[in-house]
Amino acid sequence: MIRKIGILTSGGDSPGMNAAIVSVARCAAAHGIQLMGIKRGYNGLLGLSDNPMDDITALDIETILNIADMGGTFLRTARCTAFKEADVRREAVKHLRELGIDALVVIGGDGSFTGAMRLCELGMPCVGIPGTVDNDLGYTEMTLGFDTCVNVCVDAVRSIRATSRSHDRRGVVQVMGRYCGDVAMQTAMATGAEMVIVPEMEWSVEEISNRFQELSKQGNYRATCIISEHCWDNMKEIDTWRDYMHQYDPDIHEHSKINAERLASMIQHMSGCETRATVVGYTQRGALPTAKDSAFAFEAGHLAVQLLNRGITNQAIGIRHGRVFHMPIGDALMMKKHFDREMYELINHL
Repeated sequence: MIRKIGILTSGGDSPGMNAAIVSVARCAAAHGIQLMGIKRGYNGLLGLSDNPMDDITALDIETILNIADMGGTFLRTARCTAFKEADVRREAVKHLRELGIDALVVIGGDGSFTGAMRLCELGMPCVGIPGTVDNDLGYTEMTLGFDTCVNVCVDAVRSIRATSRSHDRRGVVQVMGRYCGDVAMQTAMATGAEMVIVPEMEWSVEEISNRFQELSKQGNYRATCIISEHCWDNMKEIDTWRDYMHQYDPDIHEHSKINAERLASMIQHMSGCETRATVVGYTQRGALPTAKDSAFAFEAGHLAVQLLNRGITNQAIGIRHGRVFHMPIGDALMMKKHFDREMYELINHL
């Protein structure tokens, strides 16, 4: 019999986390279950604050009803490296039981899901809702916050391309995604960008420069290249970039890393095309959730409470064929992310 559920948001914040909290609260209230909000991710389970209310506090409909369409996360979020230790997790479970918490809803990415799975192994029932803008979990078609993130990027790129058309200027736009190129790919497809660079594919500065030059010969002087963070990890070695940058960047040194601004500068000097860089940044994570993300949050929150109330635990909630479903967390984490190479090549060659 579930009488009290805890809920936390962990890892990076993503649009729709608050909507999921509200959905869990509403469904819990409908079943007569008390909801406890755990603050700052798994850190809140460890009782680190001087004031216990700063770690875990009771949530009711009146408290959180108006947060559903807010960005960020009402419960705050943080990474907790100490939670990787088995002894720390055992202390967390002990603390939860002392508070009378029977089960836990965890909203976060792969690291958060791993923590939830470890708690299940210690006898604390958990259900995970995938909250990450990166869309890097292979078992689900979409993670909570991804649709909003892409829409923010699309709006940004459309504005940048408008200025690019006005000035006959090329653009390099960096978006989020960690080690997954889905945000960059979706943004490129939705905006008609002529190039995309993602962590999954090897690439070179020369290839990008040559592509800009080819497009210029075709009369396209405002081409855009969308790059995903961590794409640098799969960049082919190039010794000349430091030679170029020594002339134009006084802060360059032996261990300096290439970034969006330096890539744009290098392309400009290699291709002769004026090129500007833009990093979209945290606007992707702090934006108000789209209808699609909000609806997913509502369904996922409802399903999470239903599963726990029926004694079905250690489950990851996701979307398959457009419908919300669930599967064991361990199986979900083992599923590899599919990368659409055909679509990648289509973007970069048309």
